[in-house]
Amino acid sequence: MSASLDLMEDEDCSAHLAVVGLACRFPGAANAAEFWANLAGGVESITFFGPDGQPCAEPPTERAVGEAVPAFGLVADADMFDAAAFGISPQEALMLDPQHRVFLECAREALEDAGYDPARYRGAIGIYAGGSETDYLSALRTRRDLLAGASDWQLRLATGVDFLTSRVAYKLGLRGPAVTVQTACSTSLVAIHLAAQALLAGDCDVALAGGASVHVPPRFGHYSEGGPLSPDGRCRAFDARAQGTVGSNGAGIVVLKRLADALEDGDTIRAVLRGTAVNNDAAGKIGFTAPSVEGQSRVIEIALHAAGVDPESISYLEAHGTGTRLGDPIEVAALTKAFGAREGQPCWLGSVKTNIGHTDAAAGVAGFIKTVLALEHRKLPPSLNFHQPNPDIDFERGPFRVNTEPRAWDTGGHPRRAGVSSLGIGGTNAHAVLEEAPTLPGSARSRSPQLLVLSALGPTALARAVERLGAHLRTHPEVDLGDAAWTLQVGRAAHQHRAFAVGQDTAEALRALAEPDGFARHETGERPVVFMFPGHGGQHVGMGRELYGSQPAFRDAVDACRAHLTPLLGFDLGTVLNPDPADAAALAQASARMGEFVTGQLSVFVIEYAVAGLWKRWGVQPAAVVGHSLGAYAAATVAGVFRLEDALRLVLERSRILASLPAGAMLAVPLPESQLAPLLQGGLALAAVNGPAQCAVSGPVAEIEALQARLTERGVESKLLRIPGAGHSPLVEPSLAAFTACVQRVERRAPRLPWISDRTGVAVTAEEAVDPAYWAAHLRHTVRFGDALNTLFAGPASVFLEVGPGRTLATLARQNPGVGPHLTVATLPHPSDNMSDAVSALTAAGRLWTAGVNLSWQALHGGTRRRRVPLPTYPFERQRYLVEAPAASGALPAIAPTQSEPETIGPPELPGDEVVRRVATAFAEVLGLARVGIHDNFFALGGDSLMAAQLIARLRPHVATPLGVKAIFRAPTVARLSRFIAESSPA
Repeated sequence: MSASLDLMEDEDCSAHLAVVGLACRFPGAANAAEFWANLAGGVESITFFGPDGQPCAEPPTERAVGEAVPAFGLVADADMFDAAAFGISPQEALMLDPQHRVFLECAREALEDAGYDPARYRGAIGIYAGGSETDYLSALRTRRDLLAGASDWQLRLATGVDFLTSRVAYKLGLRGPAVTVQTACSTSLVAIHLAAQALLAGDCDVALAGGASVHVPPRFGHYSEGGPLSPDGRCRAFDARAQGTVGSNGAGIVVLKRLADALEDGDTIRAVLRGTAVNNDAAGKIGFTAPSVEGQSRVIEIALHAAGVDPESISYLEAHGTGTRLGDPIEVAALTKAFGAREGQPCWLGSVKTNIGHTDAAAGVAGFIKTVLALEHRKLPPSLNFHQPNPDIDFERGPFRVNTEPRAWDTGGHPRRAGVSSLGIGGTNAHAVLEEAPTLPGSARSRSPQLLVLSALGPTALARAVERLGAHLRTHPEVDLGDAAWTLQVGRAAHQHRAFAVGQDTAEALRALAEPDGFARHETGERPVVFMFPGHGGQHVGMGRELYGSQPAFRDAVDACRAHLTPLLGFDLGTVLNPDPADAAALAQASARMGEFVTGQLSVFVIEYAVAGLWKRWGVQPAAVVGHSLGAYAAATVAGVFRLEDALRLVLERSRILASLPAGAMLAVPLPESQLAPLLQGGLALAAVNGPAQCAVSGPVAEIEALQARLTERGVESKLLRIPGAGHSPLVEPSLAAFTACVQRVERRAPRLPWISDRTGVAVTAEEAVDPAYWAAHLRHTVRFGDALNTLFAGPASVFLEVGPGRTLATLARQNPGVGPHLTVATLPHPSDNMSDAVSALTAAGRLWTAGVNLSWQALHGGTRRRRVPLPTYPFERQRYLVEAPAASGALPAIAPTQSEPETIGPPELPGDEVVRRVATAFAEVLGLARVGIHDNFFALGGDSLMAAQLIARLRPHVATPLGVKAIFRAPTVARLSRFIAESSPA
């Protein structure tokens, strides 16, 4: 256990917060991993521009007197955006300020990095952030011809800094406070402070905090002697040659939680935020834009007090560090005043602006994220461009030294702690105190198979998501597979295009990801699930062994059955189902007993009942049930007809009757009923009709063997079934009266859900379910499972889930010509399969999930505590959306095509083709799409109420029907709106 955790155990941590996720886009870095690699490698990510305005490899060597070298910190692809990922139309994406778009993507990535899906998180998620003022609104106003008549109000909504956080809350579904912060350069660190206060006050349970400054094209600023910008395009914080900073784009967001909650919820804690403070310089300075020693030192003192730490415990300070001749000496003087003198190790000083320039409203969060990453990696990255101290900085009398080289962050066993400063023009100062994350007790790695699920909005993005996850697991073998599975299950939104993989360990998961078990696209809405319970034949020793060990719901159901049966059988059925694999004698006895009719049938029922309980615990409730012969008893029990103890007594009595019959057998014959029936003579009976050409015959052993010989002569390959008896034949008739009496003695109730009879092929009525004669006839007469499937296949597209040992019913359903859009899935493996039952069950769960069936992920893990871990975030499929003012560029903006080709407009079966064309054209123009399908929904394509008003304004001059905005909400597709116009037009 680390020193940091020891310290936390001895103090009140209720005021401490955890950094549980983050995301960023900074110059030279598309994500936090690339950002850290650049920082650790001492990379300066500034782009220099030549006289033609184009980037160049080296800074220009000549410039006119009084001119600065054109330099800027560029965020790559800042004009690119995945509009479809946020349900935004191309037209709206074109109007949306690139700063808003970059920030929106970062917000989603930060939440995914923390492992939270807002749709499933029960607490309130807030967001606190701010941005810079950009020129994008001016550009839009100069090119209104491209914007389908958008109003000035719409343009302001799309670009105003006021709407930066509220748009994120709207698009991501965040229910907590959405507060936009504006304090100039200190904006994002002030936002972190406000988010921290909101968490401590209970305003929200998770908080996103940060900022963005994204100018497309880049805003170079104007150099002036003594001003804030460096003439040579380099920021030299605290150096004698410092002349200013460099403008830069950037965006960053951190995800915060109360530390106690993060520990309880199993979050990955990147760092601990011990305390923050915000103040203002007020009037105690020489001018409005001038910094103040008193104000800066005071905010640090307040933050240290809030954090409850001694200044000497701070071993690194991420400074504001703009590299200005006036600002740097004042900042170091303020730091020295706040920290005082110290003995021993110095406090290392750095500034991220030497790497990426000044990201304005995102500057504070840039330094904050840099420090969090340094704490995680236990390394201090170098601060660049420092060679000789600024002569106005008295480093000798203070504890600070500029860190100029990569350095192991060694504190002699004490907790690593750091301060982060951010100072805003006008005097709003912010400071934060960070500490390394506590080292938690190690948990045992997952030993059971895990289900990894991935989804995306399109097949290409899904393939990339699979590839990225595989690459991450290869490069991070320390990630526990169970934690990875849990994070993907609960920390990601579930989209229509889905894939899954099941693995016992990371190596197996990687092999499965290389060939994931099916890419699928499910339609909107959850598919109904039909539970299918097989009959005798799939039983074997060890079935369900892994599920019994790992799934409490399965184990509880099996144990409940064992408790009822042990007094009746005289032995524990568990010794048959799950004998000690290392005990040869126990295995031999279990195999012998499993071969007995009574034990075999009871074992099948018990496993079916337990698997049904497992699926229900996993969140899958059957819409209907159907059983095959013996399976009808499990189906009836799940439908609520029998209590468990009564069902067990009936199965026991039934199996004893069948076991007492003269030697019989059953034969599977691949012939239609009409061709097979004439061949049945003597004591032979048609036991089952499972499909158009799939039947089974039951009868005395000698007659069955004779029939098989006759079929072989005709070239028909039949197969003896693994059932040592002749149910559904005349041999059972002498026992029907006794069985009827047995049914009469147990409680029977009407089914609570549709139960399709394998005897009649239709739903069992309440009268039939409680009638003992029905159950006697069921034992004697033909099983008509094919007819039952036909009844079910006539319903909505469903998942037919085999609930029990083997894959017989799933295969029968799959082979039935009426299967159509229905999906068939088996839970447990065939006795001859070498697949484990846990892998098989999770594979079935994956197939259900890809079909759109919701699962209870917590139950899937059987009560095992899991952690959220950082994994690759959504693979955005970005396209270019940009409007440039004519003065900036003579080229027209690029407007991205839609992600998928919609249904083209053809001659619809509607009155008035001209109306249809006008409506479709108006849809496309307002939404910014090349074309629109007649059944595409206006709002699903990214439309909103303001755009609906535009649509109405375009249509009014061309139609006789009085139209209002409400018409679009009532008729949101081209077809429906056209019909509404046609039907409402005067005759």
